[in-house]
Amino acid sequence: MQPRPEDVTWNQVLAESKDVLFPKLTVHVQPKDRTLINMETIVYTDDNGVTTVPVVILGFPVIVKAVPTTYTWHFGDGTSKTTDSPGRPYPSKEITHKYMKRGDLSLSVTVNYDASFDVASTGPQFVGPVPITGPSTPLQVREAVPVLVDPPR
Repeated sequence: MQPRPEDVTWNQVLAESKDVLFPKLTVHVQPKDRTLINMETIVYTDDNGVTTVPVVILGFPVIVKAVPTTYTWHFGDGTSKTTDSPGRPYPSKEITHKYMKRGDLSLSVTVNYDASFDVASTGPQFVGPVPITGPSTPLQVREAVPVLVDPPR
């Protein structure tokens, strides 16, 4: 029996396109690598926008589309925050976090992609959000301690 376009399943599409279609985004931190307690630390990731990938499954051309809809920031201190933006670098303070204690932490971001696929131009089939968590970004949180000193005379 010849395969038909309706025989193509989301699992087949995902197996062919997951590594290309759903980028694992990295958290960028400012200041880079190290921050202070009670200081606003800026986080953002790459704004990759809509990703479209053509694949062939069961001999049919399939267009797979992924649209990033939400970003869940895991700050490494047990807290997280969900936004609908990838954030932006300084001077923007669109997405920030204040750490309350020192430590060596790892941050990451989980992007929820709304996905759809169109087999042989039969119309898009929408799939629920596909969450993809990116690699960890290390961050040192330190405490600044003021010290009074006599200036040299």
